Amino acid sequence: MLRHLSADDPRFKTLTFHPGLNILVADTTGASAETDSRNSAGKSSMIELLHFLLGSSADKNSLPAHPKLRQTTFALHLDWPGLPEGLTVERAGATAGTILLRPLPAGVGSDQLDLGDGQVTLPEWQTLIERDLFNLPAEHPGITGRSLFSFLMRRVGSHAFNEATRSFARQANAEAATSLAYLLGLDWRLADRYRELQAREAVSKQLRKAASDPVLGRIIGQTAELRGQIAIAEHRVAEIQRRIENFRVVPEYDNLRAQADQTDQRIRQLRNDDVIDRRNLADLERAVDETVDPDLAYLETAYAELGVVLGDQVRRSFDDVRAFHGSVVRNRRQYLDEEASAIRSRLQEREAEREQLGDRLAATLRTLNEGGALDALTTLQQILAQEQAQLGALRHRFDAAQALESNRREIKQQRVGLQQEMETDIEERRPIVNDAVVLFAQYAQALYGANREAYLRIGPGETSLKIETHIASDNSGGIGNMVIFCFDLTVAVLAHRNERAPDFFVHDSHLYDGVDERQLARALTLAAEVSRQEGLQYIVTLNSDELDKAIRRGFDPTGHVLEQRLTDSFDEGGLFGFRF
Repeated sequence: MLRHLSADDPRFKTLTFHPGLNILVADTTGASAETDSRNSAGKSSMIELLHFLLGSSADKNSLPAHPKLRQTTFALHLDWPGLPEGLTVERAGATAGTILLRPLPAGVGSDQLDLGDGQVTLPEWQTLIERDLFNLPAEHPGITGRSLFSFLMRRVGSHAFNEATRSFARQANAEAATSLAYLLGLDWRLADRYRELQAREAVSKQLRKAASDPVLGRIIGQTAELRGQIAIAEHRVAEIQRRIENFRVVPEYDNLRAQADQTDQRIRQLRNDDVIDRRNLADLERAVDETVDPDLAYLETAYAELGVVLGDQVRRSFDDVRAFHGSVVRNRRQYLDEEASAIRSRLQEREAEREQLGDRLAATLRTLNEGGALDALTTLQQILAQEQAQLGALRHRFDAAQALESNRREIKQQRVGLQQEMETDIEERRPIVNDAVVLFAQYAQALYGANREAYLRIGPGETSLKIETHIASDNSGGIGNMVIFCFDLTVAVLAHRNERAPDFFVHDSHLYDGVDERQLARALTLAAEVSRQEGLQYIVTLNSDELDKAIRRGFDPTGHVLEQRLTDSFDEGGLFGFRF
């Protein structure tokens, strides 16, 4: 239970709480004008401070971070398991990340001494609250101590009085139901699986939206297209792996490659020389054929026709000339034959050399084809790594595309399965569910009579554990708020019985806005009785005129109204002792 709420500013109105019903009253003063309001008296501020001291985050818009308050250290003294004298927590807006605990509960951390005063971080304080006040296990996905406190101390600023089964506006059904399942004693892990499915569905919707985009869609692709790309990539990887497996590192690979290049160049040069020699040989052979002895017989005929008779001396001269020319022809033919023979000889030599060089080049190329240099093997391995990486990326894209295309069907199937599991679990926990249903109905009938239809329904839904609250309306004011009252009282009782929550819960006066004064009186009377019977502490803030209405309708405030009262006095009547 909560004991004291205080601050190191002497103007602050220290609040002392007691077991059972606690009513913090905001009065009007004799000097109050009609335009004065008690909205700034500090009723809602008290709840904000309780949240602040019990582990809420403190951003720049939070109440303790206000420039007029951020240097003030607030303190809350409360009962704590294992500490007979209780625990005092101190925290200031200026140093909101550090919390002073007196004494320090056991097991805070390996670097903290047990049972001594000490400072802890906000996450450490939140962990202590979850462990000691809510008895949460070490691993509790989907639930936090803060989410549970949001149902036990509803905040006006979070619009927590709009709906019984939500603690803030637009809270996801699955998230709220998981926290309520824990407080009511149901299988919260099963309820949390709805939240996980919702998260998957949200991601799936975003991915489907991205996949339909002409640019972003290329990142994922279609399964049919990706199958073909994967097949090609697998073939490339297999081919490179085969080449690596058969690869043999050749010593002096570079030298062999240079020799092969030189041999090939020599063969090319020999072929070029053959072309020139064959052309020259053809010319020589043609010249030999054209080289013949001169024919002088026509001279005698020509002279005879002219009537000239050649003498012996002239005939001998002709014979000498004929012999000379014959000698010249023979010499030329011999020279041409010798040149032709030399060319044929060179052609044969080059042919033999080409055959030798060809055999040598073939052997060298076989060696090079069978293996390669070490850097070539390294290059192949690098190419293999790149191809494997591309193949892996394609497979990931394929998995994503396949999951995307089948995700909706899988989620639907899992929802059906989860609904069946939840149905089975609720049936197995039927006594717990019946307790909640009966308590809610009893509390509603205590406010509106035995004939008023009222129910609490708990069952498996399609998207979350389904929790419905209802009290039939007769057009009386504030019935929706009384639904929240009955539901919160039911949750607080069952959570305390099952040791899943601390023994206190708090309501702001906004809960009773518009509530018929008869139901207001009955609600306060019921809260006082249930708190006494269950060993609970119920803290509620009320304006004095609302309390007067309840008293006129039969509520007995004796022992329930806190000694410290707030007023609408402009200077010092509020909770903080000054206006800001």
